[in-house]
Amino acid sequence: MNWADVSLREFQSALASSEPTPGGGSAAGVALGQAAALAKMVANLTLTSDKYKDGWGISESIIAIADPLLEEGLNLAQKDSEAFDAVVAGFKMPKSTDDEKATRRNQIRNSMLGAAKVPFDTACHALKLLTMLPDLATLGNENAVSDVGVAGLLASAALKGAIFNIEINLNSLPDNYGIEMREHLPELSSEGKVYSRLCMVAVRNRLSNE
Repeated sequence: MNWADVSLREFQSALASSEPTPGGGSAAGVALGQAAALAKMVANLTLTSDKYKDGWGISESIIAIADPLLEEGLNLAQKDSEAFDAVVAGFKMPKSTDDEKATRRNQIRNSMLGAAKVPFDTACHALKLLTMLPDLATLGNENAVSDVGVAGLLASAALKGAIFNIEINLNSLPDNYGIEMREHLPELSSEGKVYSRLCMVAVRNRLSNE
């Protein structure tokens, strides 16, 4: 089932079921897409008013980033489910002989690496969007600054949720798997905290000045 082609109600029902997919990684992908959609909305509202001319530059930059994320968030939600389905399939492989055990082990490890790579992409996209939201909150249409706040919360949730999924998969693998992801995780986490806080501060400052 492609999560981009089902209703919101159907996706929520699937998420709430006892099936292993969709799970948190897919939810993070959806959150990323929703964050991008809200950010694009505020950018469009900013570009339609001369009053917010100082915010046109950041709004155009936001749209350039957010536009492809509307589709990519859904793609990542789907890929995450498919990646974990591959992990489940690996565990179901036969293990009666040494050769079967070796084949099964390699399949599980490779599929777990794939299951870490998808949320890693989600996290990178979420951080890129999140870094732009403080300026949108400061310079964008003030009537929609609360929407920037929600976009920031969703982008932060997508980032943090994706990091959880990266970690749980990498923790099941030998240290020589996913080296690049392991090296970038601390930076993703620390920068995510900084920009999430900056976004919330910018939103609250704008709200208090209204």
